[in-house]
Amino acid sequence: MQRSQNAIQLTELSPDDLAQLYAFPAALDAPLVRANFVSSIDGAATSGNLTEGLGTPADRTVFMLLRELAEVIVVGAGTARAENYGGARTDPGRRRAFHERGIGGHPDGAPPPIAVVTASAAIDPDARLLTDTQVPPLIITTATAPADRKQRLADAGAEVIEAGDIAVTPTGLLRVLGERGLLRVLTEGGPHLFGELLEADVVDELCLTTAPLLVGGAARRISLSGHEFRVRMTRAHVLLDDDGTVLTRWARR
Repeated sequence: MQRSQNAIQLTELSPDDLAQLYAFPAALDAPLVRANFVSSIDGAATSGNLTEGLGTPADRTVFMLLRELAEVIVVGAGTARAENYGGARTDPGRRRAFHERGIGGHPDGAPPPIAVVTASAAIDPDARLLTDTQVPPLIITTATAPADRKQRLADAGAEVIEAGDIAVTPTGLLRVLGERGLLRVLTEGGPHLFGELLEADVVDELCLTTAPLLVGGAARRISLSGHEFRVRMTRAHVLLDDDGTVLTRWARR
């Protein structure tokens, strides 16, 4: 639509308008992978080693909306540890309403589970991921990960899923999510996981916030991979907030 191709002031949008801009397709027969990241103007993915250092009110609004639309939130183990991930906190009423509209959410309003990708199952059973959550997290791991680690995580309440023998590939990850009917996939990083997904050409959308900051230093980019690749994307929309925050959504051609 023409409106989505032009810059829109965030203040012009109602909550329903915003949700419609980020709505998942109503009918899916395979996982759709959406990534959400924040970056400084000069390309830093963190400030003070945390993404929180780049956050703005507009970024927080979209961050929460994307979680409320998603059926599962996928992160790498390093990001889960560095950002001290707990379970997602979402609005049950909005989750039910989104499900009724066919654009995401959940029929009973439950929050989406956090799915942590870790080939070695190296997650502390006492981490917030397991102790501060309304729904069990998914630990996406391998057959060769230490059995005692997997058992401790299962005993702590996680659903432990083997998605490969020695590595969790993007194909293996999406296969196990698809088998569980988790088709509206939101990944929040980190850069290594995002780079692997991009290199495998399975990322359908990127929602990128550009914070009105210059950071400098040696902060990483939003994606890291072993090889350079070129994936053409199409701009779906650009949203502008009064504080200078720019919110974009990019889709695969």
